[in-house]
Amino acid sequence: TALIGTRKGLFTLTIDGDRCSISEPAFVGVPVTNAVRDPRDGALYVTLDHGHFGVHLHRSDDGGANWAEIAAPEYPPKPAGEAHVNPMSQKEIAWTTQLAWTIEPGHTDEPGVLWCGTIPGGLFRSDDRGDSWQFVDAFWNLPARPRWFGGGFDEAGIHSISVDPRGPGRVIVGISCGGAWRTDDGGVSWTIAARGMKADFLPPGEGDDPEMQDPHRIVRCDSAPDMLWTQHHCGIYRSIDDGDTWTEISEAGPSTFGFAVAVHPSDPDTAWFVPAVSDEVRVPVDGKFVVTRTRDGGATFDVLSDGLPQRDAYDLVYRHGLDIDATGERLVMGSTTGSLWYSANGGDGWALVSANLPPIASVRFC
Repeated sequence: TALIGTRKGLFTLTIDGDRCSISEPAFVGVPVTNAVRDPRDGALYVTLDHGHFGVHLHRSDDGGANWAEIAAPEYPPKPAGEAHVNPMSQKEIAWTTQLAWTIEPGHTDEPGVLWCGTIPGGLFRSDDRGDSWQFVDAFWNLPARPRWFGGGFDEAGIHSISVDPRGPGRVIVGISCGGAWRTDDGGVSWTIAARGMKADFLPPGEGDDPEMQDPHRIVRCDSAPDMLWTQHHCGIYRSIDDGDTWTEISEAGPSTFGFAVAVHPSDPDTAWFVPAVSDEVRVPVDGKFVVTRTRDGGATFDVLSDGLPQRDAYDLVYRHGLDIDATGERLVMGSTTGSLWYSANGGDGWALVSANLPPIASVRFC
């Protein structure tokens, strides 16, 4: 099964052999930012954006049959006299949770630990399955943070939280636009993990500043945790040293611009991307919707199109709109036009599951 978060509710995709079915939505009519299953105890978590009514989180302990509201991450009281200004708009940053962009279970040896990344760039940790949340002060107080700005949203936001399977407390966080940061002690201290990335939207001479990068999505290979891939605002990058350095992949099919990336769980040299024309033109190149795949660490790429629309296509896949299961063969992908595809063979062929869902923000295998 896979959890499908859309603008109008949470759907469950069930795959049985060659047959796919979609459930009735939970939280019908409500934008679902993200949803995940905790492999440690089977609990499901969902983050909701109720607009004027704020951010809400829910948990299910029975596979989605029933949901209970849990605490939402809340920013602490703003220190008196302290100003936080967006460096681009010069407007004061609201000291409140504007969006819970991603939620991620902690390490296997940390039962109950969850991480939540928000806009405007705050990171939260829960030690009790989301019943309460602690603001990660050390992350918010990084000297670089006042320089961060929005990428897609007005304010900076945390979209990627990659938990290192080698031990508790080891996490990499990706921010648009604030680079990538790594902690090895559960968030007490942080190290920049974006050197080698380059941003052509920065002023001349500042493009390689690691603290100002816009990685659209960062993923890690489960079996080779030092291997990371990112779909960056300005291209595709790979790290073989747990984010210490990144190397650009300059050629990848029709384009290296996009938002989503998935990496094979046991083959660190195999990864998938969904290209678009550019930042300014966020549609498939020449109206042909494709997925690109490398099997040799980015040296070459296959352009996968079987089962995908090859004319008049305007689908865009968001950061969390592509996922791969534990076998490394099954993929699920959802687009902003409400189309959902499934592949059972590593992307060689795709089956359209539905073309009528609400715009899709996230997909995640359970």
